[in-house]
Amino acid sequence: MDGNGRWAQARGKKRVFGHKAGMERAREMAEVCGELGVKYLTLFAFSSENWNRPKDEVSFLMELFATSLKNESKKLHKNNVKLMVIGDKEGFDSRLRKAIEKAEALTQDNDGLYLQIAANYGGRWDIVQAAQSLAEQGASITEESLQAQLVTADGVDPDLLIRTGGEQRISNFLMWQAAYAELYFSDALWPDFDGKALKVAIEDYNRRQRRFGKTGEQVATTSN
Repeated sequence: MDGNGRWAQARGKKRVFGHKAGMERAREMAEVCGELGVKYLTLFAFSSENWNRPKDEVSFLMELFATSLKNESKKLHKNNVKLMVIGDKEGFDSRLRKAIEKAEALTQDNDGLYLQIAANYGGRWDIVQAAQSLAEQGASITEESLQAQLVTADGVDPDLLIRTGGEQRISNFLMWQAAYAELYFSDALWPDFDGKALKVAIEDYNRRQRRFGKTGEQVATTSN
C-alpha cells in the first residue's frame, strides 16, 4: 500500500494525513473483497525496514495501528472477517501487542474473509525465522516443512500481488509465498486506489494464463 506520504504532500499536508487516508482505503478494500468473494487479503502495512523512517512518523503509525485495531475489530467480527497480524510482533510495545491479541482472539472463529495485516514484516525475516524454528526442532528442511513454519502457514499463497504508487518491485513482501503470484503495478497512490481500481486489477488477472511451469497448450488442455 504505497504512496500515502506522497499523496498527502501533493495536497500540501503532512505525511501522517496520508496515512489516515490510507487506513480508510484499507477498510474499503476489505469490504470490496468481501463483496467480490475474495477469500484472502493481505495488506502490507509496515515493513521491517520502515523503522528507518522519521521517529515522529513511526510513532504516529504505531498509534494509528493500535487505534484502528480497537475501532475496527468489532466491525470485522460482525462481518465474519478473521484477522491475523503477521510479522515480528516482539518489535511492538506491550500495549500494541495486547491490542493485536485481543483483535485476533475476537475474530479467530470467523470463516469469511481472511484478512492478514503484515506489520513489522519482511520476507527475508520470515524465511529465516522459519528455518531457525526447524533447526531448533532438529527437523529436516524441505519446501513443505519450511512453508509450514512461515507466519502465513494458516493461509494460502497469493494469486495476485498488487503494488501501488508507481513502484515496480515487491520490496521484501511475501518473498517465498509470492513465487508464482501474478504481479500488478499501479501508478495510483494508495489513497487513490479505490474499489473500482481493485476490480480492474482483478479483471486483468483473470485474463492471464497461469502456467506454473507448463506450456500454454498443456494448461489449455487441462482447463478444457
